[in-house]
Amino acid sequence: MTTSNNRTSDFDIDPIFLDRWSPRAFNGEPMDRTALLTILEAAHWAPSASNYQPWRFIYALNTDPEWDGFVGLLNESNQVWAKSASALVLLFSDTLSRRNDGSEPRPLRSHSFDTGAAWAMLSLQAVRSGYLAHAMGGVDFDRAQSELGAPAGFRAEAAVAIGKLANPADLPDHLKAREVPNGRKKLSDVAFSGAFPRD
Repeated sequence: MTTSNNRTSDFDIDPIFLDRWSPRAFNGEPMDRTALLTILEAAHWAPSASNYQPWRFIYALNTDPEWDGFVGLLNESNQVWAKSASALVLLFSDTLSRRNDGSEPRPLRSHSFDTGAAWAMLSLQAVRSGYLAHAMGGVDFDRAQSELGAPAGFRAEAAVAIGKLANPADLPDHLKAREVPNGRKKLSDVAFSGAFPRD
């Protein structure tokens, strides 16, 4: 059992897994580009099927001229808080396995799974670097594909806001109560020996 960040695990794990959470209250502090690239470097070392590395990270810092355009790709409910992040990253995955031998590309079944592994690495390195990250599905994915120039066969998966914590009191009222690290189901509710339990 491990306790950290007002959370307790069922088994003894590294505290970084409990310290990682997805806040919405960011302080808007500018982020050094090297700090962001360090976080993306860690994400880039995620495992992937046949080491294909299908993920792509398209990013903007809040000091970049592209910032407002990136914020504008988010749903309005996410724009309210994500505009105060230090960086936004759009994660894309290559849905095709493109070999270097001249053969036709083939569907890559694990593209989303592998890109999700990269997001997990990103979120943990953010904690190690003194930041927190919040992934979002509330994105205009069609516009993201078009406006960010995604090549054919690439799929927009999620957006990630990265920044340093601010006072939750700065959030709109409907978000303040949600601004706490949440718990998890018991491990016994999601991990089963041999097969799914029968009713």
